[in-house]
Amino acid sequence: MDRIKSVSGFFKMYIEGFRTMTWGKTLWIIILIKLFIMFAVLKVFFFPNILSKRFNTNEQKSEYVKEQLINKQ
Repeated sequence: MDRIKSVSGFFKMYIEGFRTMTWGKTLWIIILIKLFIMFAVLKVFFFPNILSKRFNTNEQKSEYVKEQLINKQ
């Protein structure tokens, strides 16, 4: 029972802290925008889906991945 109170107190502390922030809300918005750019936008340009371009079926894709994993050693 004591552990539940400490966990709920921990979350209440953070919730109250976020409510009283002034600059913190702006900084969190900037952080979220940067994360969106990093994971959504940059993925398109730097991590193309090579398997879909080279192979048509899932069997071909899995065989290629298996060969690459075995031969890389």
